[in-house]
Amino acid sequence: MSTKARSHERSSDNIERKKLPMPDVFVILFGFMILIVLASYIIPAGSYERVINNGLTQVDTDSFRYISAEPLGFLDLFTAIHKGLVGASSIIFLILVVGGVLKVIESTGAISSGIHRLINLAKGKQNILILVFCTTFAVLSSVGIAPNLAIAFIPIGLLLARSLNLDPIVGMAMIFLGAYAGFAGGVFDPVVTVTGQTLAELPLFSGFVYRGVIFITFLAITTAYICRYAAKVKDNPTNSFMGQHTFTSNDANTPLEEPSTFTLSHKLVLGLFVGFIGFFLYGGFNLSWGITELSAIFLILGVVTAILCRINPNDFVKRLMSGASEVMYGALVVGVAAAVIVLLKQAQLIDTIVHSVASSLDGHGQIMAMQLLYLFNLTFNGIITSGTGQAAIVMPIMVPIGDMLEVTRQSTFITFKLGDAVTNIITPLSGTLMACLAIARISYVEWFKFVLPLVMIWVVVGGVFVAIAVSINYGPF
Repeated sequence: MSTKARSHERSSDNIERKKLPMPDVFVILFGFMILIVLASYIIPAGSYERVINNGLTQVDTDSFRYISAEPLGFLDLFTAIHKGLVGASSIIFLILVVGGVLKVIESTGAISSGIHRLINLAKGKQNILILVFCTTFAVLSSVGIAPNLAIAFIPIGLLLARSLNLDPIVGMAMIFLGAYAGFAGGVFDPVVTVTGQTLAELPLFSGFVYRGVIFITFLAITTAYICRYAAKVKDNPTNSFMGQHTFTSNDANTPLEEPSTFTLSHKLVLGLFVGFIGFFLYGGFNLSWGITELSAIFLILGVVTAILCRINPNDFVKRLMSGASEVMYGALVVGVAAAVIVLLKQAQLIDTIVHSVASSLDGHGQIMAMQLLYLFNLTFNGIITSGTGQAAIVMPIMVPIGDMLEVTRQSTFITFKLGDAVTNIITPLSGTLMACLAIARISYVEWFKFVLPLVMIWVVVGGVFVAIAVSINYGPF
């Protein structure tokens, strides 16, 4: 082959590669929205009757019927985005507030100095640091701090990973996967666990010992998985799923500054941070605080930090806006992901999906039927990633199925809870996942390659816990 021909071939290859870039997160989500619009012309709409029972909206399991519904139109595709952004506004604004306040705290040098101090205390042993971060966010998630909050802490994970010369995947994984490992157990989760157990008419927080075992198992598996990957990247950076990994945040191409001394003011700032989080936990358990109060707590934390570190008001606002702008992309991803759910509800396809799967479980034994129910919930959670939203839809369906199979309601609940957790770490319809990826500058394909083996392990382990629960007649306590 002549030099000219080879040059032309290389040029063609380059053009071909340029034609096939990895789709942006928003492109992927919009693609799902188009599929739902098309599905509304093919899949019949269906509906269950809802009844109010003790203040809870539940599904009447014998009331399903197909209904006539207008297929979605072109305009619906775009109005859903606005509706999704409005519906997810509380989460979006929380992300912006937390991102802004963390930037204020980071600008004091407290986070950087604290991380380096932590590295020194651990003597650079990355496995210990990964365990500490995973465990921290697992515990927070397991006691009711929504995994959504992990979005705002991804920059801290990235700073730690960069300090250890690891890739952004490790930085995100130790926070995001740690949170969902804790969410899988949901030992004392006052939101999803309480909602699910209430719908199953179980004593609140009952069965916590078994869920504690699930919590420890998922956390141990996840930590070991991340540590193994981190060791491979540390040994050879080309082992990263991001190739020769680079950090692409604002400071990615600049060398890490020598950490400043871990001063008293740094300790006070980090102490305030821990104290304010503890204050919110108290309010969450005792005063029914939610996202609104959490945003307020972080704003107060930012103001107190500015006063302590003598940051003038104008600089405080600039730093706050800088932090908010860095997480804006991820925050908007949450809203667009919510638009996918808006379309599913508008097309009235959710109940049709639930009914078709529930009907297919007839004629199976206890363990097999519950495994199928578990797999259905895994799949359904890939579409409806809201724990409480999913509980309101599927628990009233799962409970009577479990009753007919003579399975304890605690076993039915744990089948729901495990199915509610696993696919959150891989489904592109999860606003939390896609927002974290956007902030960490990790493509969905890179994350998919990294996390797929862990997802499969989680699925198998979850199935084992479901089978054990059924076999031992897992009871209320």
